[in-house]
Amino acid sequence: MQTDKATAQHVQDARTFALRAHGAQMYGQHPYSFHLDAVASILQDFGDTAVMLGYLHDVLEDTHITEEELTQAFGTLICTCTQLVSDCEGANRKERKRKTHAKLASVDVNTDERWALIVKAADRLANVRECVGRQNHKLLEMYKREHEAFREAVWRQGLAPHIWQELDTLIQTS
Repeated sequence: MQTDKATAQHVQDARTFALRAHGAQMYGQHPYSFHLDAVASILQDFGDTAVMLGYLHDVLEDTHITEEELTQAFGTLICTCTQLVSDCEGANRKERKRKTHAKLASVDVNTDERWALIVKAADRLANVRECVGRQNHKLLEMYKREHEAFREAVWRQGLAPHIWQELDTLIQTS
């Protein structure tokens, strides 16, 4: 996809912002940039807004960055979508996911908030690919157990079908 210079600069700014926010955080044995680049790569065909969100998707959930800081740096849409993909508070993973899935299930595909659904699917695909590649069977089994509820909350007809095709295939065959 070709982008104009300003938009390409916004993508680079989002990557730089996210890497600074995540600091020394690791993704398994890799620097966190490994995961962010993987998610952004999956989102390349969806354009620069999606790629920016791919880089920023974990900054509210996993770093010190506030909603105000994110809005000031990248605007309301980016912050809103990042809020949508961030896990809700909860006593345990099951409760956090239940609340987060309810939030995502309410997203109207006919609004710009649909970017959150695409990014959430891309994030899950990146995580599942990594589980398969590293043969992390325990984590992969967790994603398999969660897949039906995840899909029910995030999948929408015609939205990111190639992401869902690969994700469903990996979940079913790995």
